[in-house]
Amino acid sequence: MNFALKKMFFLTALLSIALGIFCPEARAAEEDQGANPASIAVMAFQSLGTPDGQTGVAVCPLCDVPVSVGPVTRGAEEIVQEIFIQKLKSVQKVEIIPVEKTASVYKRIASESFKEPLRRTLQKVGRELKADYIAAGYVYRFSERVGYEFSSERPASVAYEIHLLDSQSGNIIWRGFFDKTQKSLMEDVLQISSFVKGGGKWLTARQLAEQGMDEIFKTIPNF
Repeated sequence: MNFALKKMFFLTALLSIALGIFCPEARAAEEDQGANPASIAVMAFQSLGTPDGQTGVAVCPLCDVPVSVGPVTRGAEEIVQEIFIQKLKSVQKVEIIPVEKTASVYKRIASESFKEPLRRTLQKVGRELKADYIAAGYVYRFSERVGYEFSSERPASVAYEIHLLDSQSGNIIWRGFFDKTQKSLMEDVLQISSFVKGGGKWLTARQLAEQGMDEIFKTIPNF
């Protein structure tokens, strides 16, 4: 190896060392790349809407906050659950423990400790699954629009809530709540940004739920 080539390798080595010493951000970035992602066990979302299509009031099973409820389309809880998981995957580097696996563990633990508060039961589920967090969601209203994109007799109306529970402390670290019935600009000019996001159309219940997920995820913590 000639002298010039040796000199080049020597300078490259010195530069690498210098970057490690004087650029802690670079070292931190490398460490982050090798760090294990946070794990989140997802509970099957539940519907707490009124079966007869009437309005009413329900209490959140986790935070005990009363909320207004209404009709929930069959299977709506699975739709909101799917939207949540897709959104979570797109914005966070996390490991998601499947709903089916979480449900199996929850069923057994709940039967063994049915007198305990729900939060304590979920904490046990999270610990057994070795999950950092556990997600639980509740759908309070999911009413489909009646009509078409540009002409609707009745707009879509959606309300749901999602909690993230810390498996170690049992504390709720995040609550995402969404409640909206789409209105025309003639009814509520303050909804202009929402109407523009929807392309100036009457949204389906799923589209409204997706719009809501975008909004609540602005407050979700980074893991």
